[in-house]
Amino acid sequence: MAVTASSKPSGSEPEVRTAAGVLRGRREAGLAVFRGVPFAEPPVGDLRFAAPRPVRGWDGVRPAAAFGPPPPQSGMLGASQDAAGDDWLTVNVWTPEPDAAARLPVMVWIPGGGYVMGDSGLPEYDAGHLAGSGAVVVSLGYRVGVEGFAQIDGAPANRGLLDQVAALQWVRDNIRVFGGDPDRVTVFGQSAGGGSVAALLAMPRAVGLFRRAVAQSVPGTFFSPELAADIAAACAAELGLSPTVSDLSAVAPARLPAAGDAVSAKMARWRERWGPITHRPIPFAPVVDGDVLPDTPWRALAGGAARDVALLVGHTRDEHRLFSLIDGVLGQVTREQAETALRLLAPGQDGARGYREAYPSATDEELYELVNADWLFRMPSLHLAVAQTAGGGRSHLYELTWPAPGAGGGLGACHGLDVPLVFGNLTSGQPAMLIGEPPSPAAEELSARIRRAWTGFAAHGDPGWPAYDARRRLAQIFDTPSTVSAYPEEASRRLWQDHAFPALPLLAR
Repeated sequence: MAVTASSKPSGSEPEVRTAAGVLRGRREAGLAVFRGVPFAEPPVGDLRFAAPRPVRGWDGVRPAAAFGPPPPQSGMLGASQDAAGDDWLTVNVWTPEPDAAARLPVMVWIPGGGYVMGDSGLPEYDAGHLAGSGAVVVSLGYRVGVEGFAQIDGAPANRGLLDQVAALQWVRDNIRVFGGDPDRVTVFGQSAGGGSVAALLAMPRAVGLFRRAVAQSVPGTFFSPELAADIAAACAAELGLSPTVSDLSAVAPARLPAAGDAVSAKMARWRERWGPITHRPIPFAPVVDGDVLPDTPWRALAGGAARDVALLVGHTRDEHRLFSLIDGVLGQVTREQAETALRLLAPGQDGARGYREAYPSATDEELYELVNADWLFRMPSLHLAVAQTAGGGRSHLYELTWPAPGAGGGLGACHGLDVPLVFGNLTSGQPAMLIGEPPSPAAEELSARIRRAWTGFAAHGDPGWPAYDARRRLAQIFDTPSTVSAYPEEASRRLWQDHAFPALPLLAR
């Protein structure tokens, strides 16, 4: 659908005319910012658990000054439960100038949150610094938890991923009037956002919607339909219901996350059925359903599904240490806990012995951290680069090894440390606690370096270091100073080199 820029806005407030109608944003620090822009109809009422429907047009000028409400989500880690309204499917746009002639590179951010949380309005995702570097930055909301990822009878699978595709279609159709180039779109995301990026690379519905992809800390958890259906049944049972559209549509959206939280809190009781996801625990993830998501990202990329999309992918060194802090085991991991983690997560017939032989001087706690980090984030991220290269595409690999000085300095290069560094928000938002107060010159310099890499990759496909290949295995090591070297986690790479990261099965019926 063709869209055109409106005539000059009144006063200092920027206006654009999108396919659905005119939006009025705000001027902030030299940027035009538009918040809470709907890209699809609210997925409630008759649209509950359905694929997203394009937003209907409006008359007059629609204010775009405030973020839309986040989707209903888990409260287990303190996420906001005060969702005022059901217009969850919105985007936010930061642009140097809403001029259709600008043709700036576009970066579309997919928030993380374990597929159970996700709020594009968090202060850590403010894109002022990135957009100030000469890019149009878009962030989006999508359904999470039961609403977005539960396997429900009568509903399409992976509704959260379908929301992301709908947001990318909105970008394709509308971003030009914000100053963006629809032919230079980069998707980027971290944690579940990185897993979503990996899924999009494997989805036929997403083909042609983006040219480049940045996947930060990609989770290796993708579910088989049988496993996802079993978990959905357990969630519905918490409400005395069946996992069907007819049953669950009668439950207010705000009530559903509690059912997912209840299952998550007692997942260990299903260990013999659900396997390693009960260790973390992880009740929701993309489902390899054969339609929306035909295959795992690793198999799809190795088969050439995304060979025309340049990929930037990596992880932090100490991915699991933050979770150990949250779980209350940091500095207190027992030998029994390490053995359990090794038994559940390590690859191969005797993975525990493999880890102990590969890391002979490691303590039980170090082994616990290593196998958790490798299973959930480090090796899935590495394998995505390997698969993309094997499928004839181009990938650039990185590892963040800079130890976070904040929170007492004991978390190392932990999960989530990349978020404030990528966005440049070193003093605002919850992850900024990892940076320390005030941010050191080293942190400022590292953040600037990472932002240059991300925006340079979005602009022209080059983050500033060589592409990954199976012979040299070069990676950018982000630290102070940063270097380019052979991928440093060689012992773990060897342990996992034959693992395929298949869709996780239902172990018992």
